Amino acid sequence: MIYFDFAATTPLDPEAAEVFVQASTEYFGNSSSLHDIGGQSQDLLENCREELANLLGINKKGLYFTSGGSEGNFLALEALLSAPKKSGKHIIAGVAEHSSIHGVLNRLEGYKITFLPFNSFGLIDVVEMQRAITPETVLVTVQHVNSEIGTIQHIEEIARICMEQNIHFHSDFVQSFGKIDVRNLTQLVSSFTFSGHKIYGPKGVGGVYVNPAISWRPFFPGGSHEKGFRFGTVNVPGIAAMTTAAQKINDELEQNYDNYRELREAFMESLEPIKEFVRIHQAGSVSQLPSIIGMRISGIEGQWMMLECNRYGFAISTGSACQIGMQSPAKVTQALGLNPHEAKEFIRISFGATTNREDVIRLGETIVDIVNKFKS
Repeated sequence: MIYFDFAATTPLDPEAAEVFVQASTEYFGNSSSLHDIGGQSQDLLENCREELANLLGINKKGLYFTSGGSEGNFLALEALLSAPKKSGKHIIAGVAEHSSIHGVLNRLEGYKITFLPFNSFGLIDVVEMQRAITPETVLVTVQHVNSEIGTIQHIEEIARICMEQNIHFHSDFVQSFGKIDVRNLTQLVSSFTFSGHKIYGPKGVGGVYVNPAISWRPFFPGGSHEKGFRFGTVNVPGIAAMTTAAQKINDELEQNYDNYRELREAFMESLEPIKEFVRIHQAGSVSQLPSIIGMRISGIEGQWMMLECNRYGFAISTGSACQIGMQSPAKVTQALGLNPHEAKEFIRISFGATTNREDVIRLGETIVDIVNKFKS
């Protein structure tokens, strides 16, 4: 089976795995314990916090470790709403935000939520976002890189507007951290999240940055871990392994980006025989992560295409794995304004460390073969 679903999760890097085992056996103490064994674990934890803060270009005082992106999004939004810059009950969010963001917004009472769609290039119109702002707007949340089509939102512009209007701005960096350099953005937002298993670290670990100048209140009062940001014993081995993976992938950013761009071009060329049936949802190269391809093939349901590819030995997806269990179309299809029939055609292909040109071309040729057989 050849894997093309790296946007969903990545395999654990061997070096990160070694660090995980070593930390689990040698630094097993609870980092909150006062004895020496707990102190050793605490020292390792703080070393990881400092290293990740340096990689991200942030103040380590604002970095908190979580169980992953979903918990991070939940806690970040709740933290910002606990300390708004001004009074108001209006929030602006993208239609295509991760399900964890929608989960928070759906549970809020007394707030008015404005959801912003994508334009035809898979981007939020910043002018339309600015028009949606009211005197009551206290929070904007926009995902940096969309997990289903890979478009890169104009975070700098959105952040500037939010600062001018005295509005908190949260951004989900789960799909961008480790893929593109985010250091020029991290201090422009009120908060952001990232996850270990998207960058060849372990599952069940991630992080949140909240600007240390924000006097947030904990959603779960009485928590003693991570300065009260969350409950639960801190996963020090997971954090150490994630830090190792982050260091490694950060050193390879430019090389990986160029490689994925070449693989994307090769895949597009392989689809040339069926180009009349193919619709790729993408932005221009500056606003497009090359490793994620969101597409439709006219007249063929995405789930059927995914199963056929699986039968031929290729693992692709029909969108975010966090959405699949809900048996509803990928949120990006709603953001793009696709009708229900078009939404069902959506598939996602994503590249990673083990993807090579030969496999990409083989996948493209297989899809061409499947489409030709179906159409005939």
